[in-house]
Amino acid sequence: MTSEPMNILRVDCHQDGFGESLARLRQKLSPTGDIVSPRGRELTQKIFGEPLTPVQVVDRICRDVRSKGIQAVLEYSAKIDNAEFTPETLRVPQDELASSHSEADPEFLATVRRVRENVLRFQGAILQEDCRVDLTTGSYLAQRYVPLRRVGICVPGGAAAYPSTVLMTAVPAQAAGVSELAVVAPPTDFGSYNRDLLATCHEIGITEVYRLGGAQAIAALAYGVQGIERVDKIVGPGNMFVALAKKHVFGEVDIDSIAGPSEVVVIADKSTSPEYVAADMLAQAEHSPGASILITWSQNLLDQIVDVLQRQMAKLSRGDLARSSLEQFGALVLVRNADEAAQVTNQIAPEHLHIAIKDAEALMEKITSAGAIFLGQYSPVALGDYVAGPSHVLPTSGTARFSSGLTSNDFVRGHSVICYSRDLLARDAPDVKVLANKEGLTAHWESVKIRLGDGADL
Repeated sequence: MTSEPMNILRVDCHQDGFGESLARLRQKLSPTGDIVSPRGRELTQKIFGEPLTPVQVVDRICRDVRSKGIQAVLEYSAKIDNAEFTPETLRVPQDELASSHSEADPEFLATVRRVRENVLRFQGAILQEDCRVDLTTGSYLAQRYVPLRRVGICVPGGAAAYPSTVLMTAVPAQAAGVSELAVVAPPTDFGSYNRDLLATCHEIGITEVYRLGGAQAIAALAYGVQGIERVDKIVGPGNMFVALAKKHVFGEVDIDSIAGPSEVVVIADKSTSPEYVAADMLAQAEHSPGASILITWSQNLLDQIVDVLQRQMAKLSRGDLARSSLEQFGALVLVRNADEAAQVTNQIAPEHLHIAIKDAEALMEKITSAGAIFLGQYSPVALGDYVAGPSHVLPTSGTARFSSGLTSNDFVRGHSVICYSRDLLARDAPDVKVLANKEGLTAHWESVKIRLGDGADL
């Protein structure tokens, strides 16, 4: 790892241009989908005969899968992932799931069981319940919740294996009562060939796992192809192509979100350990890309943090990747006070927010936009990533200002129920008549009137 000083963005609210600097930082965290890397340009040139943008690549793949079905899925898997499959071999055999489970580290499986219980406990506690409002003479209104029947789960498998993603997506769905779960993971050693990943699926009762990644996996789940039944909703993280594909198929199916780079904002003051702050920032940066932003009104902390980051980084296996993330997407933001820290945080609307100050709960009351909030010195983001119970699938790229993290409630549909007696119909009929006539929808009024008879006093 290089010993050169790290070049991380510094933003000072006391200086002119603070707003512009913050806007540029926010823009860097928002995936546009129109940037082609040299490797991506070379690959798209090879596959499509022209250097398409990621958006164009995804549009082409989804269109081909929709029109050609499994043939297109297999062709793109071969071209993009160098993986040759047939419709029969795309699905991971049941005996392979079982053997992965039987050969797994017992300590690992014990952890999986404990985490599953943590997630089930939390997700079950927050699950919407049917409710009923009783009216007069036996009439009532109700809200009824029914689980989705079939859900597709995307699990990344490029740079690391993610059994935690299986737990944080599948278990909330199970808590909601979803009966069918289909997992797709790229055909890599970190993806659908990863034995720990397969063991996790088997442990929690998932029997459908497909060796399929990228936009072709999303399209297969959304449209349905030979051997893969279409789903009602697709959840789970992925690279830019997965995110853009989810955006493309939305409407055919529901999706959880269109995820960008993982991100954390740490709010710290003079009481916060610089060692803790650096560790939190590096834990996010090692995702690569991963955005790590410190917001503080302690000049002393700000002056110390770069040296602490570099010292801790030198000990990490992904230290070089973390450094690159910090230099590209990191920032050290100096504000005047806690109130301004809350204002800046709400502007950023981060995926993860760690409030690591003395009176964290008081400051939390001023936060309106964050995917998940971690309070105090002993609540690092890693708890949310792995064990606590809330899902780690969270809104990124500023979308926390209008969306929420994945929960069991995202896997149910709500139905309103209206049950009127004749007496209550007669009571509300005059209001129906007024509104129907105002809107010129006279058949609406007639559908009420016919039930009350011509002699009804209306």
